This record gives sequence, C-alpha cells and structure tokens, in this order.
Amino acid sequence: MTSVVRRENETIEDALKRFKRELRKVGVLREAKKHEHYEKPSEIKKRKKAASVRNKHRRVD
Repeated sequence: MTSVVRRENETIEDALKRFKRELRKVGVLREAKKHEHYEKPSEIKKRKKAASVRNKHRRVD
C-alpha cells in the first residue's frame, strides 16, 4: 500500500504530486488498466509475442 505523509509546511498540492509520482513508480495505474477489461488467454499470448518481436527488432538496430 502506497502512502505519503504530509511534511511540515507542505501544501496539499505538493503532497498529492508526491503521491502520484509514487503511484507511477510502483505501477499501480498501469496494473489497473491491464485489468480494466477481460483479455482472453489467446489475446495475451498474441500481445506478448508482438512485444517480443518489437523488442527483438530494437536490439538488432
């Protein structure tokens, strides 16, 4: 669980900005977007294979 303690003399906006940065670092939003819709196992395999091919081409260049 990600938490941010508000520092002394820190504005709410600054604390919120630190909290959002921490969420990005941990990858909470990315994980939530992954589970937003059901993805069939065959679609997962297809997506992973396409990513693998893209990464392979990047390494070659």
